[in-house]
Amino acid sequence: MTSRIVQLLVGLVLYGAGCAIMVRAGIGLDPWTVFAQGISRQTGVGIGWVTNIVGFLVLLLWIPMRQRPGLGTVANILLVGTSMQATLAVSPAVDGFALQLIVFVAGMVLVAVASGLYIGADFGPGPRDGLMTGLHARFGWPIWAARLGVEASVLLAGWILGGTVGIGTIIFALGIGPLVHRTLPLFDRRRRAARRAVAEVSAA
Repeated sequence: MTSRIVQLLVGLVLYGAGCAIMVRAGIGLDPWTVFAQGISRQTGVGIGWVTNIVGFLVLLLWIPMRQRPGLGTVANILLVGTSMQATLAVSPAVDGFALQLIVFVAGMVLVAVASGLYIGADFGPGPRDGLMTGLHARFGWPIWAARLGVEASVLLAGWILGGTVGIGTIIFALGIGPLVHRTLPLFDRRRRAARRAVAEVSAA
């Protein structure tokens, strides 16, 4: 249990750091971070703190959908934005498209590794992922349709509010799924436990 909690916490802190690195690259962001950045630019509140607040407000949407948060859900709300804000405080902006692109990809890879860590710890989904599964359970929407509808909406709203949409947004949309597909099996404790059980049965 202790190692799972450490894996969860490390994953969430790294996730926030990866998002901050992508912000510093300045060539586009994932939809939810575009939304948080747009609100931050309109209100003057740090983007990390906005991320935490948005996570809490999204969690409230779970109530009518009868979703139950787990430890991972609460930790996600508290840690991702806080880590993002701390990383932004110590990291400079990046100039020059080639360097921006390299930094953005590095941040995205870090996010993918972090996703594998915190999802693999198996303490429940983050508030945004839970919203997708809640829409699926409550209204029967396919997961892909729920994700597309929600993320397209927050991306548009964030762009209108002044969030950064660019080539990085496209790279993230195309790249994060395959990357997490690679990283999740490395840290998925349920899958590893199942493999061990099969190996033990085979050895017996």
